[in-house]
Amino acid sequence: MPKAVEVRSLYFKYEDSDKYALEDINLEIKSGEKVAIVGENGAGKTTLIKHFNGLLKPTKGYVKIFGVDTKQTTVASLARKVGLVFQNPDHQFFAESVEKEIEFALRNFGFSDTEIKDIIDKMLKFFGLEKYRKSSPFTLSGGEKKRLAIASALCYNPDIVVLDEPTVGQDIIQKRKLSLLLEKISEMNKTIVVVTHDIDFVAENFKRVIVMAQGRVIADGEVNEILTNKDILRKARLLPPQVTLCAWYLSDLGISEKIIKLDELLEEILDLIKGARLC
Repeated sequence: MPKAVEVRSLYFKYEDSDKYALEDINLEIKSGEKVAIVGENGAGKTTLIKHFNGLLKPTKGYVKIFGVDTKQTTVASLARKVGLVFQNPDHQFFAESVEKEIEFALRNFGFSDTEIKDIIDKMLKFFGLEKYRKSSPFTLSGGEKKRLAIASALCYNPDIVVLDEPTVGQDIIQKRKLSLLLEKISEMNKTIVVVTHDIDFVAENFKRVIVMAQGRVIADGEVNEILTNKDILRKARLLPPQVTLCAWYLSDLGISEKIIKLDELLEEILDLIKGARLC
């Protein structure tokens, strides 16, 4: 698979700071991959993803999007490839209605009137926002605002979709809807990058996780290996998934300490019960 994102020896320093916000970042994300980036507040997660669409440029090193160096192109050009959805959707809304919000993004990229009408209809249906077509974006619920923000980023068909803290303020039902939405987007062969501190959401929805701490990548690998590694979690100042905590408490009974999903834990517990009955 081609590299959707390639980061090499990336250092970044804000103009008003003497300290690097990012230090020696090296990573690759393949086209069509779904990746989570986790870390405590201030770890550098949002600063990193702002390099993906050129909002920030490397102080040293480089970031390439499908082989294009972000230093050598414009934000507008990169935005066509990278759809970025920030944590607070209200900061991204400009139009007076839901349909106008999607239209705004499409007109920015030169779509025709016929294309715009067709895409708006498809996006509203895909994201379950049809009945809110004429409503103000600011009257929507938190979950609906999130979906509209993602629709506005996805409508012009970028290859990469980046979501910054999409589960913040969402209840368990909204998180489940978000999980299903990510599955649908993934089926469209989009590259998905999600920045989050919601470790339980990562455990249930991702196979690869990148862990950041103090502006550096300290771990990158399979979710079940990373999120059950006590040393990595300690360095990143993160708690393990709740299911993993339960597995650790039950490890003396023979439960694996590498469990991160509820269905895996229940399966092992049932196996223990069946084994006990046979004895």
